[in-house]
Amino acid sequence: LGLCISRASASVLNLNCCLVLLPMCRVLLAFLRGSQKVASRKTRRLLDKSKTFHVTCGVTICIFSVLHVAAHLVNALNFSENYNEEFLSLNAANYRGEVRQLYLMSVLVPGLTGVIMVLVLFLMCTASTYAIRVSNYDIFWYTHNLFFVFYMLLMLHVSGGVLKYQTNLEEHPPGCFNPNKTLRQNMTVPKSFEEPFPDYTADPFREDLAVAEPFVQNNFMRICSEEPKFQSHFPETWFWISGPLCLYCVERLYRYIRSNKPVTITSVISHPSNVLEVRMMKDDFKARPGQYVILHCPRVSALESHPFTLTMCPTDTKATFGVHLKVVGDWTERFRDLLLLHSNQDTEILPIFQQRRYPKLYVDGPFGSPFEESLNYEVSLCVAGGIGVTPFASVLNMLLNGWQCYKLRRLYFIWVCRDIESFRWFADLLCMLHNKLWQENRPDYINIQLYLSQTDGIQKIIGEKYQALNSRLLIGRPRWKLLLDEIAKCNRRKTIGVFCCGPNKISKILHKLSNSNNSYGTRFEYNKESFS
Repeated sequence: LGLCISRASASVLNLNCCLVLLPMCRVLLAFLRGSQKVASRKTRRLLDKSKTFHVTCGVTICIFSVLHVAAHLVNALNFSENYNEEFLSLNAANYRGEVRQLYLMSVLVPGLTGVIMVLVLFLMCTASTYAIRVSNYDIFWYTHNLFFVFYMLLMLHVSGGVLKYQTNLEEHPPGCFNPNKTLRQNMTVPKSFEEPFPDYTADPFREDLAVAEPFVQNNFMRICSEEPKFQSHFPETWFWISGPLCLYCVERLYRYIRSNKPVTITSVISHPSNVLEVRMMKDDFKARPGQYVILHCPRVSALESHPFTLTMCPTDTKATFGVHLKVVGDWTERFRDLLLLHSNQDTEILPIFQQRRYPKLYVDGPFGSPFEESLNYEVSLCVAGGIGVTPFASVLNMLLNGWQCYKLRRLYFIWVCRDIESFRWFADLLCMLHNKLWQENRPDYINIQLYLSQTDGIQKIIGEKYQALNSRLLIGRPRWKLLLDEIAKCNRRKTIGVFCCGPNKISKILHKLSNSNNSYGTRFEYNKESFS
């Protein structure tokens, strides 16, 4: 039973170790998202679950690793107690009743690599918990990169050759009589043959090779022509993990070459509520609205890098792209200090001729996200919470350059913030888009609703040019059910894309409401931001 469980759990581990790498192939996922000919909308929406799929595979690996280890502990005891003196090459123990089970589990190659892999897996799993990721992201980042050590040990783990199978079944079929052995009672069947033979085929899953009773029919006994020969099983793990591992390594090499040249930082702007805007330029950089990039600054951290959503994408007439990042951790704090040179001013725009003062910054990407689909619906509902507005900023910027070329014909934009100053991050952009649509006689193209969840008496965005936004500023939190019912009523029998980037509480409410039925025949398709 221990052997069956260990082999079955090993098969599950092979499958999941193969699949767990695929969601991390970001270039491949970005290609599938951006290719409407290769993947349909339903297929592309499945890619939104890549992070969930990766976590599921990781949890499965942890569970079946524990089962695999427990089964092998039982096997170690069985190998010691069931020592076979007739077929010595099948034994893993040195003698019958060997009490040094630790020798079997530590000296052999599978034992050593197995113990180390369990330790690596324990570190990766514990550091992946939500509490550690939030409190200290560095621990999660560095321990998760131990996956390469895990895979190298996995390849060595299967090379021990503990389990064996018989190679000469024709010359020595199971249960045959060996004339070279001592005969008993004038060629009668030996007493030992009257009992079931030990299973020396080492393959319990093939019934046709199971150990048989002595082949004696009509006083005829089958004679062995030679001694049994055994050989270790060829490791199957290579077939499972070599393809995804090579694909991942090739992609990482491609990403390294693509991001090897530092970008040119054109300006750095400090916004209210600890938000920093960085505008950059890079040769041959192309991106779609809703995509994100990974920033790496060696002066901040030699190995650490972080994803940030593009708030401005390059166009045919403008090569500049940018990101907004909220200063909430050690990495962003050090990055801000290097860019702003410890400036105490609220806003500082550093001109391009001071470029030499900026640290080197490398950009990897862009990579796909669910928000690329926001322009592919006829009607879209975009809900942002705080800094979660960044994915929609690139969409709004692209609509400012021209909306006629997209399928989108109506956009509902809901933005919830705790303080009034946060709306100033993209107040200019919203006002420009609002004025442009009014001039083009399409004021109904975008429906803007701003919600201030906490108020200290200031209920207007400061500045006369923001009057269009002040009239759309509401105090309190949105009543989501009434809001979605109103949208469904105005868009009967249509499919509406729902996009959310914000707190989990808002995301869960919208997800539940999107899956519920309404009396207007309107279908809501829910999408949520999830960095892979």
